[in-house]
Amino acid sequence: MKKALITGITGQDGSYLAELLLAKDYEVHGIIRRASTFNTGRIDHLYKDPHINGVRLFLHYGDIADSTNLIKLLYRIQPDEVYHLAAQSHVRVSFDIPEYTGDVTGLSTIRILEAIRETGVKSKFYQASSSEMFGKVAEVPQRETTPFHPRSPYGVAKVYAHWATVNYRESYDLFACCGILFNHESPRRGETFVTRKITRAVARIKSGQQKKLYLGNLDAKRDWGYAREYVEAMWAILQRETADDYVIATGETHSVAEFLSEAFSHVGLDWHNYVELDPKYLRPAEVDILIGDASKARRDFGWEPKVTFKELVRLMVDADVSLVNRDEREIFGDTDPAGAISSVTH
Repeated sequence: MKKALITGITGQDGSYLAELLLAKDYEVHGIIRRASTFNTGRIDHLYKDPHINGVRLFLHYGDIADSTNLIKLLYRIQPDEVYHLAAQSHVRVSFDIPEYTGDVTGLSTIRILEAIRETGVKSKFYQASSSEMFGKVAEVPQRETTPFHPRSPYGVAKVYAHWATVNYRESYDLFACCGILFNHESPRRGETFVTRKITRAVARIKSGQQKKLYLGNLDAKRDWGYAREYVEAMWAILQRETADDYVIATGETHSVAEFLSEAFSHVGLDWHNYVELDPKYLRPAEVDILIGDASKARRDFGWEPKVTFKELVRLMVDADVSLVNRDEREIFGDTDPAGAISSVTH
């Protein structure tokens, strides 16, 4: 039985990756921070369903800023694969807390790579690189050879982490890989990220709980895919015989305004009547367009996206509508006992 260690296991990608690895009969270990409240909502169902988990999911208190703890965990777990997904991952927020972002998003990668090197554990390492590294893009579409020009402290930190991974691969012969993932969304996306902010607002506006949605740049274009599919690429990257780096993307780009149009129209509303611009959501330096070329991943291990942009938007809206309906039932009582919402993953 293979063992995997996931940082950021309670996040969107971490929860989907844990599901995938458990389905592949891995023993899965995750690092979670000690906090005043539990933040395990995205993985709680893995404990409740013995058919998914059995006794193969283990959570460990720790912090990616604590090198000593990382070394102890590697010694104790002896993982075959390490997936480093934890980060301060909100681009706009990184302008407000740049030093913290650099520490958590950038230096944490060095800490884990050093821990692997120092312990001598034969772990394959996956670094969650980001399309934000391309920033002010030098070419369209962006591929593995496209130069980086980050436009935020988050992007800068990810560039540091990316090149640190490449450096340790070349310097110490570690099996260390980077997945340069373009934007990937799902019903598990954090509520402060623009896509989930939109779909959650659509559900609340439709139910009468919210009147307006305030956003920043509506012209920014992104390559949006489905997170559940993207974690499959993470796993596939570490199954290769040779460590390498890969762009994971859909090859399509859509503006925030297009996302709005698709989301609101799905519930019969016109977004122009509900959306207002708020300058506080604008970034000091903007990334205008991101669109990735994943042909290398398709060629080397057959990965390609299946869920379309429209399908992604609609499944996110449907999930948030179901959440709003469930919340209303909990507050006002279940007026539709036959209503089935348990099939929606959140």
